[in-house]
Amino acid sequence: MKRAYRLRTPEQYQRVRRDGRTWDAGMLMLNAAPNRRRLSRCGFVTPKRLGGAVTRNRIRRRVREAVRLLYPQIAPGWDVVFIARSPALAEIAFPQLQALVQQALQRAGVLQASDGSQSDRG
Repeated sequence: MKRAYRLRTPEQYQRVRRDGRTWDAGMLMLNAAPNRRRLSRCGFVTPKRLGGAVTRNRIRRRVREAVRLLYPQIAPGWDVVFIARSPALAEIAFPQLQALVQQALQRAGVLQASDGSQSDRG
């Protein structure tokens, strides 16, 4: 995922947590807040309770790739943080992971509708 599409500083993550809303999608949690930019940015969090560094990095890479493939469908103007909640994310089939990420984004109203317009947020 390109640098311009990522949240990078702790302050950016804190702003999304403070100003945004949260949606639970089982193994993933999603925080989303509107930003004042022409593009959306994504961040990824994997807590230490999920396992060692190898497991956490594998989860982060897999979720990041699932989001990268869906990125063109994400409406511009959002900051989105994905929080992994289960070590099973490292092992589930990738299509399942993609469906989980897509479901979380749809519930948050961050995905664009099929006709190109933004779906409602709520």
